[in-house]
Amino acid sequence: MPKAARTAGDVAKIAGDVAKTAGDVAKTAGGVAKEGIGEFIRAQRGLAQLSLRQLAKAAKVSNAYLSQVERGVYKPSAKVLKHLSEALHVSAETLYARAGLLDERDPDSDVSPSVEEAIRLDPRLNTEQKETLIRVYRGFAGP
Repeated sequence: MPKAARTAGDVAKIAGDVAKTAGDVAKTAGGVAKEGIGEFIRAQRGLAQLSLRQLAKAAKVSNAYLSQVERGVYKPSAKVLKHLSEALHVSAETLYARAGLLDERDPDSDVSPSVEEAIRLDPRLNTEQKETLIRVYRGFAGP
């Protein structure tokens, strides 16, 4: 079997494993403490390789406000979370659940996370592993 085909198969298997656990991650997202939303936003900003200023501009909030949200000083509104989700390419539902605005995701729900979102949400992966998997996935699937 050509090396590229084995690699594609490996990536598909890893992506499948990540997607399989995304439901578990989403189920626990609602149980995360509200002060964890800032840490989650900061981690997602790092994965997206955005500076605080870049994310603040994309989310239509001030740098100072976003910094305070990340530090847990302020709890963002649903509108701000929606803007942040768009800028970070994470579902609004994920951010709402992390902020405690939504209950756990229904396991029978039709909504399933994208492969990239599943990778971003997998707690077993560190930031470098997540970035690498996303780059490899985009290499095969396109941007």
